[in-house]
Amino acid sequence: MGGITGSITSAIGDYGLYAVFLLMALDAVFPAASEVVMVYGGALAAGAFAGSNVTLFGSEIDSTAWGFVAVALGGTAGYVIGSLVGWGIGFYGGRVFLERHGRWMHLPPERLERAEAWFELRGDAAVLLGRVLPVVRSFVSIPAGILEMRLGRYTALTLPGSAAWCFALAGVGVAVGESWERFHERFRYADYAIVALIVAAIALLVVRAARRRRTAIG
Repeated sequence: MGGITGSITSAIGDYGLYAVFLLMALDAVFPAASEVVMVYGGALAAGAFAGSNVTLFGSEIDSTAWGFVAVALGGTAGYVIGSLVGWGIGFYGGRVFLERHGRWMHLPPERLERAEAWFELRGDAAVLLGRVLPVVRSFVSIPAGILEMRLGRYTALTLPGSAAWCFALAGVGVAVGESWERFHERFRYADYAIVALIVAAIALLVVRAARRRRTAIG
């Protein structure tokens, strides 16, 4: 985990907003540690690291406020675009494509089934809620395409959720500054708790659905 975090922070340090944009676009389809990207980007905007500032088109952004806005908007734009790519993979590739190649995108059949159950549990709101939940957020785009959610509605639900996530985490990065890594370590425990609750809710949904089917057959 430390090696991945180091690679991400090095990329952001070297390429600034371009790295934030690209990493968040990847995170919409593959889990790419969006928490690290946005919190570290916020800390960078706050000037927490000597000799490193947020840069845009070769120019440094000296203002913490504008640096924060640039990082948050860059992350939001990247995530929305990545989400559209993920939706397209699901919509045009369909279930057959995912059953064959899903493991390369961390979406094996069992995880795809859980994602579909999440959509069944929450409906369209699964997109909006999923965008602000750790881990879950990376497994929303492709199932939404497979389930043929309308692109306009999907985008309308993705944008505010993604913006809320990116602005919130970048704001945390600005607030904690050099202590961003300590925050990240603590935040991981919240990740585990949230995922456990979601898995329990989906398991309950599956059990209830099975009972309904048995009652209908009986």
